[in-house]
Amino acid sequence: MPDESAEPKGSTREVDPARVLALCSGASFMAFLDLSIISIAFPDILDDFPSASLNTMTWVLSGYTILLAAVLTPAGRIADSIGRRTVFLWSLAAFTAASLVCAVAPSIWWLIAARVVQGAAAGGMIPAALGLILATTPRERIARAVGTWSAVAGFSAVIGPAAGGLLLRAFGWRSVFYINLPLCGAMLIAAVVILPKQRWLGTGDRLPDAVGSIALALGIGGVVSALTEGDTWGWTDARTIGLGLVGLALVAVTVLRSRTHPAPALEMAVWRSPVFRTANVGLGLLNMTMFAWMLAAPLFAADIWHWSVLKTAGALSVGAVSSMAGSLAAGRLTRPATQVKVTVLGALSFTGSNAIWASGLFGATPNFLGGWLPAAILGGGGLGLAITCMSSLAAGTVPPAKFAGGLGMTLTVRQVGGSVGVAGFASIMAAGSTPGGIASFHHVYVAAMVVNIVCAAVVCTMLLVLRPKPAPATAGPAQAQAPQDRGATPAP
Repeated sequence: MPDESAEPKGSTREVDPARVLALCSGASFMAFLDLSIISIAFPDILDDFPSASLNTMTWVLSGYTILLAAVLTPAGRIADSIGRRTVFLWSLAAFTAASLVCAVAPSIWWLIAARVVQGAAAGGMIPAALGLILATTPRERIARAVGTWSAVAGFSAVIGPAAGGLLLRAFGWRSVFYINLPLCGAMLIAAVVILPKQRWLGTGDRLPDAVGSIALALGIGGVVSALTEGDTWGWTDARTIGLGLVGLALVAVTVLRSRTHPAPALEMAVWRSPVFRTANVGLGLLNMTMFAWMLAAPLFAADIWHWSVLKTAGALSVGAVSSMAGSLAAGRLTRPATQVKVTVLGALSFTGSNAIWASGLFGATPNFLGGWLPAAILGGGGLGLAITCMSSLAAGTVPPAKFAGGLGMTLTVRQVGGSVGVAGFASIMAAGSTPGGIASFHHVYVAAMVVNIVCAAVVCTMLLVLRPKPAPATAGPAQAQAPQDRGATPAP
């Protein structure tokens, strides 16, 4: 393995961490935006493809979600081996090309196929982008960089419906994909200019186990598919059970191979850190409730309070701004002990938000000032604080040479947690005497309260007991500055 502390020869310019952060946050923003923006375009897409069933239409969203979750971990591992810059550029180019195909798709099947490619490209782009951010950021500023990245990524999830609504009203559903072309094109040019060719691109390790990587991607894809389609197919349907069991079996195969393989698909050493494990459990739990919250809020506004798309989008922006503020504030924290305490505070704050949503303040009569506003501020701010602090705690345990692979696993856990939250939301909404009524929404928020309390009381308590220590100063970005090109010669 190359000497990771060595300064590579042939570097022609210094890298500005702020520019790398802006570029990579922007790319991640686009990837997460395309996860949320499409839902509001469903009716218009159905009008354009009247022969497509609603079940078929759901794969425009599911195809993206499943491939995103499936590719995150193996793509991160590959980025650490062949180069984060390389994986980032190719993924961004593929994302741009897939967006163009989505925009001109002549049939629903072309659109679904392009969305699958787009999801896979996003799955490669996100861990490579985050790995580049962490590798170029001084150790003392990593928490702040993660906070900024989390704020930008989180904002995309809420601004998606608003941006989609404006584009649909003005230009139609295809504009949702056309808008990606100039933005991604500009980012591609910026990436070539900003990211140097011989720094922070990879460790020079051999490629990860191909069999294990394929099994991992198929396994995660199978589990997420079962969770995504279980409510439509039925939780006892053979397809749901079969996909779930086969997916779990394939993940188990990858884990077993990774324990002994010289170039494992999964970095098992990262999971030996109790802080990394516990932070990931917490992130999975929080994402379960966050995804349910993000789905329930606009549906409640539209179905119960009968708000317009633009009015709903305006109300959703309160939670988005609060989340950004929480993420940026949490990003200023550098001491692990403080991050743990703020994680507890954030989880409890989100619990309080769900308690408001589950109360009589959210009834048949619209109540923005007394209900929506305090719930959105508490919920968005709590999520921003908790997710950013837990992400920083997890990132602090990952060796620099394994940034993309380790954080790809964290992002996969979050995505799987989100899929469980979506499945749980759909099941609770369909149950009860009045499916889809006010009582159903209240039941969703009560369930979210329980999960958040578990997260705060169990996971966060474990982190307090573990008392994570700050990473040594030698684990800064210099360790990630190994020669990246396959033919590069390590500095002595």
